[in-house]
Amino acid sequence: MIEGRLCERKMVRFKNLMTGLLLCSCGVVYADMPRTDLNIGLYRIEAEIAANQGDRMQGLMQRRGMASHQGMVFSFTFVDRHCMWMKNTLLPLSVGFLDETGVILNIEDMQPQTETSHCAGGPAKYALEMNQGWFAQRGLKAGMRVSGLDHLPPAR
Repeated sequence: MIEGRLCERKMVRFKNLMTGLLLCSCGVVYADMPRTDLNIGLYRIEAEIAANQGDRMQGLMQRRGMASHQGMVFSFTFVDRHCMWMKNTLLPLSVGFLDETGVILNIEDMQPQTETSHCAGGPAKYALEMNQGWFAQRGLKAGMRVSGLDHLPPAR
């Protein structure tokens, strides 16, 4: 009986260790994305940069939370009417589509775990995802400019 309890405790410890390792490995994926500071008016954004195909495909999928001053900027290899969707994304987000100079073309609210396409209102080079309502709560609208995009690595 004592051996059974010891074995059970070891299994619980092993499961906890494996869960911790799994969570750590997920954090490493996110930590590998470069970051930059962007600004819109008086507001500073700490943005993760999705500048390659793998990072653009991963985006903010599987995240359970994001600080209010954080977001993700997607840098595309070409200017087009890019579209975003929320498959496997757990957070409600707002996306601002930006032209080559950083001017906001349009802002779309996106619901978690949906496959609805949200597209740029015109030729866009960037998309900036923030927590849902972030743009509206700050009075930020189409026509305003995001600065700091010139510090992004080249999209590939």
